[in-house]
Amino acid sequence: MEMTPAISLFLTHVKVEKGLSANTVAAYQRDLAKFNAFVQKRKLTLESVTRDDLVDFLAGLYREKLESRTVARHLVTLRNFFRFAQMQELITADPALNLESPKIRRTLPGYLRLEEVDRLLGQPDEKTALGLRDRAMLEVLYSTGLRVSELIGLRVTDLDAKVGCIRCIGKGDKERIVPAGRKALGMVEKYLRDARPKLLGKGVASRALFVNRSGNSLSRVGVWKILSAYGRRAGLRVALTPHMLRHSFATHLLERGADLRSVQLMLGHADISTTQIYTHVVEERLKQIYKAHHPRA
Repeated sequence: MEMTPAISLFLTHVKVEKGLSANTVAAYQRDLAKFNAFVQKRKLTLESVTRDDLVDFLAGLYREKLESRTVARHLVTLRNFFRFAQMQELITADPALNLESPKIRRTLPGYLRLEEVDRLLGQPDEKTALGLRDRAMLEVLYSTGLRVSELIGLRVTDLDAKVGCIRCIGKGDKERIVPAGRKALGMVEKYLRDARPKLLGKGVASRALFVNRSGNSLSRVGVWKILSAYGRRAGLRVALTPHMLRHSFATHLLERGADLRSVQLMLGHADISTTQIYTHVVEERLKQIYKAHHPRA
């Protein structure tokens, strides 16, 4: 069997039967498209793919300088795909069965210094509807640590200014309530009053909180482009991404005494081990406390 129809069957399976999120299905699609290109170059069919072919494919990803975490994700995709193919009797043996996952290097997340955050937040022109929207969006990202997918999924009704929180839907369609700062909530209310109606135009209705010029919800790519442009204008040390604001949110909370468990809940991490990548912040704060207060430090 050719690889392309098998991939189509698998994507339909994970989307319709397993009900995976659009982002997960899109990630599977990207990974398998890359693998399909590799297979076509070698003139392989679904049945002729061997373990050695998969090893060569993953090694090629390393040669492209991809992070071990990204390579590991490709391997998960391949395992799920070939397991499905075997269950559907498209292949007799699973070539990905005994493939080992690459060791993931726990890289330190990049984050912004406080002065860089202030510089960034000062970039949007609040005299324009788009500028006011972007300022509100930046404030929300930094104030709540939301993922970009959670940000673009926000609806107007998810904002509760009186209680001081935002409701969002995270990974696995899990709902959580995240506290939001007064400045962020105030800026969102200003955006809702002065900018969003202009972007929507007369007679256009939308439930999305952050909308584009057409009145539609912003896309992931759209948010990335907006942030990247403001990051360049602010003269930041590194290219700005939504996740960098998420890391900045977590890091600055921990620097000011927040505990890891609270940060885990606010970030929406299912497992505390995911949040433990920020323990460098806690350790550094403990060192500073020790040096400041121990008589023999």
